[in-house]
Amino acid sequence: MTMTDPVADYLTRLRNAIQAKHKRVDVPASTLKRELTKLLVAQKFIASFTEIKESAQGILRIQLKYNDGQPVIAGLRRVSRPGLRHYVDADGIPRVLGGLGVAVISTPKGLMTDKQARLARMGGEVLCEVW
Repeated sequence: MTMTDPVADYLTRLRNAIQAKHKRVDVPASTLKRELTKLLVAQKFIASFTEIKESAQGILRIQLKYNDGQPVIAGLRRVSRPGLRHYVDADGIPRVLGGLGVAVISTPKGLMTDKQARLARMGGEVLCEVW
């Protein structure tokens, strides 16, 4: 089976692991997923990640983060998908839960949070929202 939307698969794996209260989740590695994971670590949504090079592709082992037994990530939503891309300019960048969540924007300068993209006055493709 070929993967048509690797970002949706990544988000689903995270969502399922959080619902099952797992401490960690393994995701097939790619440059986009690596950058997305680094962004989630920087925003303190996940604890950490390590990269395992056992196959040609490699695996990202993501350590999930919990506060008093509750997951730090309350929700994940894919915004732009292969069938319907969602592009915004710098003025159209969405706010997630009034600024409590983060929208991940794919800009010409790489992945950024909605706040970073607003500061840089850059638009791009809204990949997903995390809160």
